[in-house]
Amino acid sequence: MRLDKFLKVSRVIKRRSVANDVCSAGRVMVNGKVSKPSVRLKTGDVVSIAFGNGVVTFRVLSLEQTVRKEEASGMYEIIEDTL
Repeated sequence: MRLDKFLKVSRVIKRRSVANDVCSAGRVMVNGKVSKPSVRLKTGDVVSIAFGNGVVTFRVLSLEQTVRKEEASGMYEIIEDTL
């Protein structure tokens, strides 16, 4: 699954266009490398996103095309949150 779509489906970022902009700005890292929106995610990848003056790091647990709002947080596990 593409990185920008995962961020939107998992509801880490509200809109796919915003997720695309954040990735294009170089504020998202996958497995320690700055990543573009088209990067293909796999289960187990570690993603870090720089929000303002903090960083959220999480591990991808599942890749679902669609998911209900209540189940979206089950797609990832937060490792570190410095917001």
